[in-house]
Amino acid sequence: MRSEEPPRPVEPIDPDVGPADVRRRRKPWRSPHGTPVVIAVVAVGGSLGAPARFGASLLWPTPVGAFPWTTLTVNAVGCLVIGVLLVAVTGVFTAHPLLRPFLGTGFLGGFTTFSTYCVDIERLVDAGRASTALAYLAATVVAALAAVALGAFGTRRLLSHRSAS
Repeated sequence: MRSEEPPRPVEPIDPDVGPADVRRRRKPWRSPHGTPVVIAVVAVGGSLGAPARFGASLLWPTPVGAFPWTTLTVNAVGCLVIGVLLVAVTGVFTAHPLLRPFLGTGFLGGFTTFSTYCVDIERLVDAGRASTALAYLAATVVAALAAVALGAFGTRRLLSHRSAS
C-alpha cells in the first residue's frame, strides 16, 4: 500500500498584501545578491544602529531604580520608524532588495533594545520597584505597538493625500 505525501504547509500571507503581490515580491533570502550579502548588510546596519542607541543612553542616562525613559523612548522611536519604513518600501517605491534588511533588521534592530528593556525590568524588581517595573513593562509594549501603528497609518494617510492632489 502506498502512503500519501502529507500536504505542504501554506505560507502565511501579509493581510496588507494580496496573493499576487506575494508571488511577485522577492524574498530577502532569495536575493540576487545571495544570503552572505544579506547577512553582511544586516550586520552593517546593526553596527550603526547599536551605537546610536548607546549614544542615546549616554546623552540621557537612567539613574539606578528610576523609570527607564531612554529605553522606552528609543524603542518607541524605532517602532515608529519601522512603521514608516515598511509602508514606504512596500507601497511607495520599489526599494533595493537590501534596503529592508539593512534598515529594518539591521539598523532599527540594533537601535531598538528589547533586551535592555528586559534587563531594566529585572533591575527595577531587584531595587524593590516592582510596581515601576510592571508599569514600564506595560508602557513599553503599548508605546511600541502604538508607535508602529501610528507610523504605518500616518504614512499611508500622508501618501493617500499626496496621490489625491
